Amino acid sequence: MNTIYEGILDEQSYYVKILNKSDLPKVLALQEVVYEALPNKDILQPLSEEEFLVMLKGDGLLIGTFVGEKLIAFRGVVAPKIDEEHLGYDIGLVKESDLKRVLYQEISNVHPDYRGYGLQKTLAKVIMRQIDMNQYDYLAATVMPYNIASLKDKFAQGFYIVSLKYIYGGKLRYVFALDLREEPNYEDEPVTISMGDVESQQRLLQEGFIGVEMKPLGNDWVVIYKKKR
Repeated sequence: MNTIYEGILDEQSYYVKILNKSDLPKVLALQEVVYEALPNKDILQPLSEEEFLVMLKGDGLLIGTFVGEKLIAFRGVVAPKIDEEHLGYDIGLVKESDLKRVLYQEISNVHPDYRGYGLQKTLAKVIMRQIDMNQYDYLAATVMPYNIASLKDKFAQGFYIVSLKYIYGGKLRYVFALDLREEPNYEDEPVTISMGDVESQQRLLQEGFIGVEMKPLGNDWVVIYKKKR
């Protein structure tokens, strides 16, 4: 067993290890549990067995959290194939050599019985320590608007919104990016927009703004945008 992290959850000890192909049945079973527990199934874009195998075979990395023999959470990253949907284009990259230096934060699942312990955030830190970041210039990810837990996860890591578009067969997603080389600089005046106002956000993003944080406002959530210098 290749344990890479250990911790305590409500007096239960757990450990994190790098997953391999033998763990795939547990990964698929946990994904199904998480998916079925979602009140809004559009929040999660489940991965296929083939997509998990890409990470497990070396074009990425998949780590899992265990209590005893039970898999309770996993998180993955993948070096994506270069096609017309590559998220590097949303960052503004064009050259294939630059696109190859983009790594995706692919998926994160936590069993419903183990939510509220910050496992998603812990696994984000653990998995990034396993990667040779000299190979990459950017991290990228997609999150559905109003998927508050995942949005908080991305902003907490320093990601920012670079696009809002329909992908995965017509599902609305924010595209997040994180520049591993330098932090972006912003102009001073922020613009605050409801997370549900798709057109206004898309217009700002086209004008060079990026989404830098979110907060609750009344019964809604809003995104704060700043223009890049």
